[in-house]
Amino acid sequence: MFNFFSRRSTPEKLFFKTDIHCHILPGIDDGSPDVETSVALIEGMQEMGIERIFASPHVTDQVFPNTKETADKALDELQAELSRRGNSIILGHSAENRIDDLFMQNFKDGTLMVLPGNRLLVENSFMLEPWNLDQVLFDLQVKGYRPILVHPERYSYYYGKKDRYTTIHNAGTAFQINILSLAGHYGRDEKRFAEYLIEKGMVDYVGTDLHRSSHLESINRYLASKDYLRHRAALDGKIGNELI
Repeated sequence: MFNFFSRRSTPEKLFFKTDIHCHILPGIDDGSPDVETSVALIEGMQEMGIERIFASPHVTDQVFPNTKETADKALDELQAELSRRGNSIILGHSAENRIDDLFMQNFKDGTLMVLPGNRLLVENSFMLEPWNLDQVLFDLQVKGYRPILVHPERYSYYYGKKDRYTTIHNAGTAFQINILSLAGHYGRDEKRFAEYLIEKGMVDYVGTDLHRSSHLESINRYLASKDYLRHRAALDGKIGNELI
């Protein structure tokens, strides 16, 4: 049984050096609001051992209809400030793509923002699974994309039917869990199902999903916990973050 409240005094570093899921591009989604905040978040991530970042701004219909142009502009502004400060963090971006009408249009137009190797972060609604999820994931693979379903441990509609995890994963979609879930930041269920996916060997990537300073604080507390040592032992060398 994991014990989140049992902590050590000295935090460890994260067991991965590349973060593929975070919201540190300034001013384009619900993450960092400005360049100054973005720099502070990145410096905090570096203290935890992160050396390379692929930011993943939300792309959702109407709410955050980001494009390559909006993401590139924010990245350029952030990179300029980092360079001015002498910070040599390796920085790029893809996107966290909500499966909705805008996603389907971007898929049709060939404008989806991807990670290296044509890896594609996709996100379900938190309310319900997309009705055509299996077909969409299949179609993506046929077109050469390598879909990665982000934070599946946070979709509560899977809690009562764990077989969906197995079906989706076995059909070729990779899973990325959030370190914040393992830290207990969202709640007990998210942590429990992240641990379940680890136990079943269905965790392919880990991301911070960092949005704000409170997330840094939660991760740092977690890094000083015995839970972290157990999770690290279960995942170290078994995830693909550094292969991207």
